[in-house]
Amino acid sequence: MALSLRLPLANGAIEVYRLRGAAAFTAPSQLPRFDRIAYSAAHVVADPRAVTNPWLDAALDWDATIAYRQRLWSLGLGVAEAMDTAQRGTGLDWPTSLELIRRSLDAAQDVPGALVACGCGTDHLETNAARHIGDVIRAYEEQMAAIEALGGRLIVMASRALARVATGPADYERVYERILMQSKQPVILHWLGDMFDPALAGYWGSDDVDRAMETALDVIAANPGKVDGIKISLLDKDREIAMRRRLPEGVRMYTGDDFNYAELIAGDGVGVAANHRHSDALLGIFDAIAPAASAALAAHAAGDIGRFHSILAPTVPLSRHVFQAPTRFYKTGIVFLAWLAGQQTHFTMVGGQQSARTILHFAETFRLADAAGLIERPGLAVERMKHLLAVHGIDG
Repeated sequence: MALSLRLPLANGAIEVYRLRGAAAFTAPSQLPRFDRIAYSAAHVVADPRAVTNPWLDAALDWDATIAYRQRLWSLGLGVAEAMDTAQRGTGLDWPTSLELIRRSLDAAQDVPGALVACGCGTDHLETNAARHIGDVIRAYEEQMAAIEALGGRLIVMASRALARVATGPADYERVYERILMQSKQPVILHWLGDMFDPALAGYWGSDDVDRAMETALDVIAANPGKVDGIKISLLDKDREIAMRRRLPEGVRMYTGDDFNYAELIAGDGVGVAANHRHSDALLGIFDAIAPAASAALAAHAAGDIGRFHSILAPTVPLSRHVFQAPTRFYKTGIVFLAWLAGQQTHFTMVGGQQSARTILHFAETFRLADAAGLIERPGLAVERMKHLLAVHGIDG
């Protein structure tokens, strides 16, 4: 008999929901091979037993946090470390981020072929304390030096401080020129839309997204050998494709579009250069759908494009739900799904952000994860969901 539980509906009613069955994906017997580069931005596991101020201080369960990265590597996925999915800028401070980067890089040494790219920002500089772009440059340089001293590759994250003090595109060009000139290895640039972080509105010096894109492209064109690629998270597939087709040869587009990733990764085959025809991936949703992402990418590499789409298609409604507005709270859904999957023992987050979504949101996340074949341990998932329902006054 199928497992069942009582889930709330938006109209106030309660339905009896019956699970479809066990997860559709199992761990591969050997490391899969992909024909796309695929990074998962990885979440962090809070330490609920730490003696701390949970809204103010970042206390992590280091063993569980690193174990999750090992899971991602075992599935063939790279780790984009200390990014917004790890609550960077929303609870995870710079000292803890640097320690996270150090531990992740150390763990990766034991995993042949493990990919790690590390978030480099300006978040140790209070946004209101920045007075001019020289402050922003120094903040970037400090984090860059610390990460590169550990042997890490950089993801140059969008800067709230830069968005605050820049007076136009020329200031962005000056800052990025300075950072790229000093980087030891080609970096991944990071353009995070204001739906993810309202403080980044007007990034690249313009509220006009097309004009902003021109500035980003100018920065890349002036430094093509210093840019491995750019991750854009605008949730606008047409703009991503348009930008992708204008990148210098060899500079990758890393999709950060958690609404349209399947078709962007598959590509359209259009473009003079290979990098114009498809996007690679650097996605927060790959944390939550890692087994499906791995299976789909392996199918694509094997030439089974139909299976690639059949695996990822059911994950798209889940992703769109997890990343629904206010999009910046998507991390709550990511951690919720990791807890349901048994990848951590509790549903507690840095900054208390487990409270950022409603029980209706969690109930629909549960349904959509089941529909996508992502309930890895149905008995455990039902038991944990019932506990969460009970906390919200619902007899599951």
